[in-house]
Amino acid sequence: MFGSSVKIKLDKDLYKRLKHIADVAGYATVEEFITHVLEKEMTNFEGTDGDDDIRDKLRGLGYIS
Repeated sequence: MFGSSVKIKLDKDLYKRLKHIADVAGYATVEEFITHVLEKEMTNFEGTDGDDDIRDKLRGLGYIS
């Protein structure tokens, strides 16, 4: 990866599912796939005016209730 990296913990079953999808989609690594998905999702929240806007968008996407 570029520069420094941060480690996160994922459930083993979730990691296996992510690995399968990354392989089928042609990503070189699971990390590359996860990075791509997160960067794509972050575009939904960039340019918001504050925490309330982010919460409203997360609610609208069904991530929080």
